[in-house]
Formats: sequence, structure tokens, C-alpha cells
Amino acid sequence: MDTEFADVIGHDVTTITCVCGNTVSKEGLIQANSQGVPVYAEVGTPVPAGLAPWPEDEDLYTLCPSCGRVYHDTVIEETGTAPVAFQIDVAEGPIAEAIRVHWELGT
Repeated sequence: MDTEFADVIGHDVTTITCVCGNTVSKEGLIQANSQGVPVYAEVGTPVPAGLAPWPEDEDLYTLCPSCGRVYHDTVIEETGTAPVAFQIDVAEGPIAEAIRVHWELGT
């Protein structure tokens, strides 16, 4: 399978236009860990159930909650390209629950 690429401006992960067309300003994009689980940005406070703690190594990914494509932030920042690292199920299961928790908390 050929690698899919999102559009990105410069080396800025906040400018990703996902392959599905979603952006930060449309349905939103979520920072995630290397398994695609949305992370909780409040370091030093208890992590809500369903979310992952902020990675100590700050190895972050960007999850598209619309289609489940996940992009590796380091690749984008270093190369200015946004290849899809992997894709996960966002419709049901633990990732769908984590996305719901993320939006409810407004993180």
C-alpha cells in the first residue's frame, strides 16, 4: 500500500489538513501518543480515565478523530511532510471513548 500524505504548511503540525479533509479548525485534531491514544496535557495532575499521560519523551502524534489517521509530529517538524504513520478505529472501543473524554474536558 502506498503511503498517504496529509497537506501541511511548513513544518507546523497545527496546519495539517488530513487526507480526509479535517483540520484543526474543522472537526479538530488531537495530540496522541505512539499508540494513537489522546494524551492529557495537564502534566502533574491525575490523568482522566481513558486518556494517556503526556509522554515523558514528548514523542507526540496527531490523531484525526474523523478518520483515525495518525501522523508523527517529529516527522512533520523535521521534514515538512505529513505521512500517515498508521490508522486506528475511532468509531468504537477505547480510542472512541478517549476522544469523547478529550472533547468533554476541552483539552
